[in-house]
Amino acid sequence: MRLPVIAFVCLSLGACLGAPDGVTPVKNFDVNRYLGVWYEVARLDHSFERGLEAVSAEYSLREDGGLKVINSGRSVATGATDQAEGRAYFVEAEDTGYLKVSFFGPFFGSYIVFDLDQSNYQYAFVAGNSTDYLWLLSRTPQVSDKVLESFISRSAALGFDTEALIFVDHSPKS
Repeated sequence: MRLPVIAFVCLSLGACLGAPDGVTPVKNFDVNRYLGVWYEVARLDHSFERGLEAVSAEYSLREDGGLKVINSGRSVATGATDQAEGRAYFVEAEDTGYLKVSFFGPFFGSYIVFDLDQSNYQYAFVAGNSTDYLWLLSRTPQVSDKVLESFISRSAALGFDTEALIFVDHSPKS
């Protein structure tokens, strides 16, 4: 399975659950409001998502108290849908947007919600364990210019390479 994450996978054991300097998880996080489908609006490039468009993630509760994560994306080259199932668990308190996520056995990586529309849960800024991992997620395939500008500005100030962002195409293909 080529698509391991929106919430990425850490392929080595070192520093998998850390955070980039200055990136702090949101407080007052409500997992029940976070459940459901999120569309990937923008991301930094990685081999596990390279060549994918129409990327989304669906979060639901697991019986063991964690989250089930189903990531989907469409291959630009073939049009085929790729899907991967993972699991996520809180690293800190359940009201803090800091989770660890795994798509491969015992290997977990950071999933840090560092900005969130806490009034309506319509967008989320998500980072991994380094400035190489960054996503803008939304309940809809597009966001307002204001949200996009905030994401780019805030991410750049935290040291992410926003010039390298990929803006995900969600248009239907026939």
